[in-house]
Amino acid sequence: MAKHYTSMISSVFGNFAKMAFPAPLQHFVNTSYVALMGLDMSEFKHPKEYKTLNALFTRSLEKERSFDGSEDVVISPADSLVTDLGTIKDKTAYQIKGMAYRLDELLGGDYKGSAQELEGGRYINLYLSPKDYHRYHIPMDLTVKSLTHIPGKLYPVNMPLLKRKPNLFIENERVVIECADTYGRLHFLVLVGALNVGKMAVTFEDAIRTNSEANVSKHYTYNNLSCKKGELFGWFEMGSTILLFSQKDAVALGVSLGQKVRFGDQIAKLQIPPNQ
Repeated sequence: MAKHYTSMISSVFGNFAKMAFPAPLQHFVNTSYVALMGLDMSEFKHPKEYKTLNALFTRSLEKERSFDGSEDVVISPADSLVTDLGTIKDKTAYQIKGMAYRLDELLGGDYKGSAQELEGGRYINLYLSPKDYHRYHIPMDLTVKSLTHIPGKLYPVNMPLLKRKPNLFIENERVVIECADTYGRLHFLVLVGALNVGKMAVTFEDAIRTNSEANVSKHYTYNNLSCKKGELFGWFEMGSTILLFSQKDAVALGVSLGQKVRFGDQIAKLQIPPNQ
């Protein structure tokens, strides 16, 4: 199957971003991008230190951010904008107000029945813009049960397209991660690809090859894969979106629509079951 034009554009841009130019030219490319996008580089190396534009995109923090380590505090996995949030009802969620989609279609065939398990639970959409820190971290202590890579298109996931294109998250390439919290309750982390996202990396699964010739889903399962809150679990190679879904009564959301959050900020409270 031929690549969709969004994937071809993203591949071209990705190849450019990975090119290491002579130092003066690379410095110009990097500083121009920083100025154009308005990047805040106060927590990172100077732009000239990055050997490629891609290295700048996927930059790591120079100093670890602090966050509340309390068991019941759920932190933002990334620097991002809250584009929608709410309650899962009739097995649906929203990419933005007025644009509902079927949760079972988003999660794919490897998770039949999971949409019903999530009924009445909570969801939150976090959009990473091109100027944001592109790495993502575990929002609470979790055990990863499985992962599915679902190939797809790479439409932009910015606000204009979210408002006018139905089923955007379902059409786009995505990585679906099934997790359980310390009380065994179901959560999903869904990484959604977007235009110019040459790769979605996941630290615990090297086999994933996003924006590739793959045209069938690949499913992976894990035993005893525990991840601690704040732990790095991957990065986008440009802005994109992370979707979080939690089983009913597992979390109480603590952010509002349109709020800008940073990795480490509290976004929800984990609901501790009675008698625990």
